[in-house]
Amino acid sequence: MKDINKIFLIEENRQVGPRTWFLRLKGEVALITAPGQFVNISIPGKFLRRPISVSRYFTREKGLHLLYNVVGEGTFILSKMKPGEELNILVGLGNGFSIPSDIKKPILLGGGIGAAPLLQLAYDLIENGLRPQVVLGYNTAKDSWGMEKDMRDMGLVTYIATLDGTTGTKGFVTDVIKEKELKYDYFYACGPLPMLKSLSMLPTEGQMSLECRMGCGFGACMCCSLETIKGSKRICKEGPVFKKSELIWK
Repeated sequence: MKDINKIFLIEENRQVGPRTWFLRLKGEVALITAPGQFVNISIPGKFLRRPISVSRYFTREKGLHLLYNVVGEGTFILSKMKPGEELNILVGLGNGFSIPSDIKKPILLGGGIGAAPLLQLAYDLIENGLRPQVVLGYNTAKDSWGMEKDMRDMGLVTYIATLDGTTGTKGFVTDVIKEKELKYDYFYACGPLPMLKSLSMLPTEGQMSLECRMGCGFGACMCCSLETIKGSKRICKEGPVFKKSELIWK
């Protein structure tokens, strides 16, 4: 069995939004093999680990970038940790995004902090000769931590949607698709469940990364199971990425 328990050194931990932090770590990431996988962080003084999606990973340089929102005591404690401190992390968890050989015009759809894995995916798609369009959704302009700049710096056409209309299109990512009449043959989506449920109505196949509460993070406790057309699946083990056609929305 692979040793997924690793020690990482904090190199940077800074606030990039009203409640969003960027965490740069140094450590062994060889077990991370696809965008969309996640890590499970042990928080000092807390029993349960915190699962966080991987934003970027650098195998040769042994680097890991994470984005997280402060939403409770655990992430608050994490936000106060300083460069030079160490974290115990389970790495290479879950199954990430894949790139089908027949797609030609993918689109990336992200909602809030859930969009974090799309950054690594964008790099991987470009390396495979694909240049995806990008649509990122936020509640308000202040919720952005700057991913749209990262995407545009890669030369990708990137649109923004905000529920209150403070920047970009007023509404949801689906409103951007309609307003801009975007054409695509495959989609990748990360974000809250209501957003993903809405995207399940898109006409093409795609892949979705699901968010949920997890106990162990590696499939032992069964608390993150969901029903699919292929039976019960664990989001932390068989997911968090699933094909749109696999999912059953109730």
